[in-house]
Amino acid sequence: MNSRGGPDGGDGGRGGHIILKGNKQLWTLHHLRYRKHVIAKGGGNGGASGKSGAFGEDVILEVPLGTIAKDFETGEVQFEINEDGEEKILLSGGRGGLGNTHFKSSTHQNPRYAQPGEEGEERWKVLELKLLADVGLVGFPNAGKSTLLSVISAATPKIANYAFTTLAPNLGVVEYRDYKSFVMADIPGIIEGAHEGKGLGTRFLRHIERNAILLFMVPADSKDITKEYHILLNELEQFNPELLVKDRLLAITKSDLLDEELKKEIIPTLPKIPYVFISSLTKTGLTELKDLLWEHLNRKYEF
Repeated sequence: MNSRGGPDGGDGGRGGHIILKGNKQLWTLHHLRYRKHVIAKGGGNGGASGKSGAFGEDVILEVPLGTIAKDFETGEVQFEINEDGEEKILLSGGRGGLGNTHFKSSTHQNPRYAQPGEEGEERWKVLELKLLADVGLVGFPNAGKSTLLSVISAATPKIANYAFTTLAPNLGVVEYRDYKSFVMADIPGIIEGAHEGKGLGTRFLRHIERNAILLFMVPADSKDITKEYHILLNELEQFNPELLVKDRLLAITKSDLLDEELKKEIIPTLPKIPYVFISSLTKTGLTELKDLLWEHLNRKYEF
């Protein structure tokens, strides 16, 4: 109230928001792994002479591009962060209260009450990351995906001779000619029926959606390379038909098991997509593979 008795109480400030901000330098959500509770500060009280209270300080959580925010209870997707520097409100701060000046009327000149502010939201949210990579490796368990990534990048994925060695996607930066580079993602092995949840199921199929090019990997000792390729392709189509629009390349791994005569016999039976024979063990065909990938990546990004 002012000295003459009239109302002059200002509005309270809103509470702080919790905001997600895209950061292209981040590749994982590990920095938030142990930060279970995030609390923004409340807004300040309104003051005399109509002064509004200060807003509560926002909490900004930086996340990699491709981060999806979901409601924990309903599973509903709230939004997705796709651009560097993009900011979206995960949880809103409570609205500030209204000062007593709002309640003055011709019949009520001196109101002595104000409207309290609202409580801020308190909810569980789920942050999920879809990988953003130039090249995604697609293949059954033990197709040689992790070995390839470890050989042509600085990534150090776990490698062993049993199914589902890779339990989380791995990213590696592949250096190319003249200081160029591109990002490759080793995605956990698919099995037949993965789109229905078998094996690791749809837990990792979703990551394939965020790769510019798909590199299918089938070992040279497969009973039928083309059949294996089509099984993998069918799993992707059943999960999301739009995946078939992406560029597809084929790497026949473990090709150190083949001599030139066997390669010539295999070539006519291969699917009609660009292919290369490689061996991560002997490091043969890797330069040709990188050349092929770079050629298609450049084609992919032309406008």
